[in-house]
Amino acid sequence: MFGQKKNAKGLSIIIVGCGRVGATLVEQLTQEGHDITIIDKDAKRVSELCDLYDIMGIVGNGASFGIQIDAGIKDANLIIAVTESDELNLLCCTVAKRVGDCAAIARVRDPDYSVEIGYLREKLGLAMIINPELEASREMSRILCLPTALEVDTFAHGQAEHIKFKVKKGSLLDGMSLREIGSKTEGVLICAIERHGKIYIPKGDFTIQEGDLLSFVATRRMARNFFKTIGSKTHQVKNTLIAGGGTSAYYLARQLTHVGIDVKIIEKDSARCERLGELLPKAIIINGDATDEDLLIEEGIETVESFVPLTGSDEENILLTLHARRVSKKDAKVITKINRITFDDVINQLDLGSVIYPRYITAEAIIAYVRAKSASRSSNIETLSYMFEQRVEAIEFNIEQSYKNLTNIPLMNLDLRDDVLIAFINRHGKIIIPSGQDEILPGDTVMIVTTHTGFVNISEILD
Repeated sequence: MFGQKKNAKGLSIIIVGCGRVGATLVEQLTQEGHDITIIDKDAKRVSELCDLYDIMGIVGNGASFGIQIDAGIKDANLIIAVTESDELNLLCCTVAKRVGDCAAIARVRDPDYSVEIGYLREKLGLAMIINPELEASREMSRILCLPTALEVDTFAHGQAEHIKFKVKKGSLLDGMSLREIGSKTEGVLICAIERHGKIYIPKGDFTIQEGDLLSFVATRRMARNFFKTIGSKTHQVKNTLIAGGGTSAYYLARQLTHVGIDVKIIEKDSARCERLGELLPKAIIINGDATDEDLLIEEGIETVESFVPLTGSDEENILLTLHARRVSKKDAKVITKINRITFDDVINQLDLGSVIYPRYITAEAIIAYVRAKSASRSSNIETLSYMFEQRVEAIEFNIEQSYKNLTNIPLMNLDLRDDVLIAFINRHGKIIIPSGQDEILPGDTVMIVTTHTGFVNISEILD
């Protein structure tokens, strides 16, 4: 056993599995004031995380009754199982539900389980089952359907999109103020801007420059109208070439073929190729090495509209992306999935197109749940998403009758904290991009964008 229990103000949380996702959760949940205990069979990894974050750690099998008792399961509020084994994660949660009175979250990645997630969650009494590869593939699919975007997150049950893109040379936006943009477009609100590494929650007089990274919120139709107005591509790609045929490639190909995008997958394992051929009858499966330049040329990397390297190696994915940027069409869309590498400053200087981090997607969903379950304060978080390397949070809150200091008051009369923006109001499925005269009503959901971290209650947006 490493470390000791602390009297933290937040929840008592047990995390089983100290891999990439587990470490990411430890980092973020300790920052938010929760009492964390980790369990893993790797003593070195447990020791390192305990020393780094001053938390308690136990070496052993997280599904063991005795180990969970030692970890404090009887007093825990939540157990999160994110080991490499789906079955072990489910077993950890099942044991915890029998031993303690806590909520349970399991990471489950196998496609065989993906169609049974609802059943498993209900029968095992789990708060959440999350599939990082499936969620990452959904984000990649959204980007390929709107290739001008670098990132696309959905809110309000898919009714609103939060989109990030780069202002390129010659863009109509270069030199325009937000007030001017608002007069020429409708249904769009620019929420956050990154310029030379600094983040701004902008006001109307902010002037856009070439190279800025912008995020905005809009409905899907209005987002496409906005891109069309500024002269950017709005149609989905017609085809994509995927390097690697693992689980992520399967999930992505399944979604792309469903919306009519032609898919070709290069996979070097012949048995896996046969299996993919059975699972994906609409895709073309090529048995070969995706790092072979001649093979890539033969399979059309120079003419394809999009390229997604999904090998098991971050280094290979990055090199393949850089190669594609050099040899593919100028407007070809490239997405890079990174599982392990954490050199964000270096990665940001590379021309990698859209970058997807499954571990952050997993952490976002879990942290949204943790904040909503916070024992110290009531919370009504619906959805949470990070942007700009986790320096900006977009949070969707449910609005109850009790929020009398926020509801039925024109937004212009609310005393909002600095660097907080109310991005949209969702009223019975209708997305309202608010003006100063609009009011928040009970029953709405409201999305806010902020550089502050750790909000669990929408009342915290007030100064």
